Amino acid sequence: MIPSAFEYHRPADVKSAVGILHEQGDEARVLAGGHSLIPMMKLRMAAVTHLVDLQDIAELKAINVDGGKISIGAMVTQHSIIADAALAKAAPILREAALQIADPQVRYCGTIGGNVANGDPANDMPGIMQCLDATFTLAGPDGTREVKARDFYEAAYVTACEDDEILVSVSFDPTSGGYAYEKQKRKIGDYATAACAVLVSMDGGKCTAASIAMTNLSDTPIWSEAASASLVGTKCSTDDIKNAVANALADIDPTEDNRGPVAFKMHVASIVITRAITRAIAAA
Repeated sequence: MIPSAFEYHRPADVKSAVGILHEQGDEARVLAGGHSLIPMMKLRMAAVTHLVDLQDIAELKAINVDGGKISIGAMVTQHSIIADAALAKAAPILREAALQIADPQVRYCGTIGGNVANGDPANDMPGIMQCLDATFTLAGPDGTREVKARDFYEAAYVTACEDDEILVSVSFDPTSGGYAYEKQKRKIGDYATAACAVLVSMDGGKCTAASIAMTNLSDTPIWSEAASASLVGTKCSTDDIKNAVANALADIDPTEDNRGPVAFKMHVASIVITRAITRAIAAA
C-alpha cells in the first residue's frame, strides 16, 4: 500500500501547472481532492512519475452565480457546493447530488473538478453535468478551450482532456422547475449501482422542457435525448412516465460486476429513473 517514488509539484497558478504537464507528458498526473488517484497509486494501479497538486491555485476555487451563468472552479469542494446558498438557489440539483457523494470527510476534500475529470462512470457529477448541459473549460499550452459535458466522455476513464490540459471550471445555466437526483447504492458512502438526474419544467399542466441523465449504467454517463424529448408536450401521466423510462433504459448498457448482473441493474435503473422523473414532475 505504498506508492512508487514520484516527484511532487505544487504550482501556484494554472499556467505553471500546465507547463509541468506539457514538459512531463503522460508521466505526470494532476492531483485534485486525491480520493481516486491516491488509492490507485498506493495499489500501484496508477504509475505516476510527476504528481501535480492543484491545492495552491486560488483561481480554481471560485463559485460565481452572477450574470445568468453559473461557473464553478475545478478545485471547489463538494462541501463548498453544499454550503453555498446562492448556488443552491440557482441550481439546487447540484447540492442534492453533492450530499449523496461518499461521506462528509470525503466531501470536505473531494472536488467537482476531480469528480468530473477522471472519467469514472461511477462518479455522480458527470451525470449531473449531462443533465445540466454543462460546459467544461480546459486550459492547455495553447490557451483555453471549451468542451460540452455531453461530448467530454469517450469511454470509461477516457475523456477529451489531453495529457497537457487541466480542467479549470464547469459552467451551466441556472435551473428552473422541478429536479431530482435518485441514487441506489449498496451502503452509505458507496458509488451508485444506478442513479438518475432529472430536470422538468411544467406550464399549464404540460411539460415544456425535460432533461434526463444516468450514472454508472454504461461506460460513460448517459444523457437520454429520447427520454427527455418524450416527456415534452405531455401531461406527464403515468403512461407518459413509463414511456420516458423505457426510452431511458434503451440508451444504457450496464455490465455485470460486484454490484450485480445486468438484469438486476436494469431493474434497479427502472426504479431510480421512475422515482427521479416522478419526483421532479411533482416539484415542477
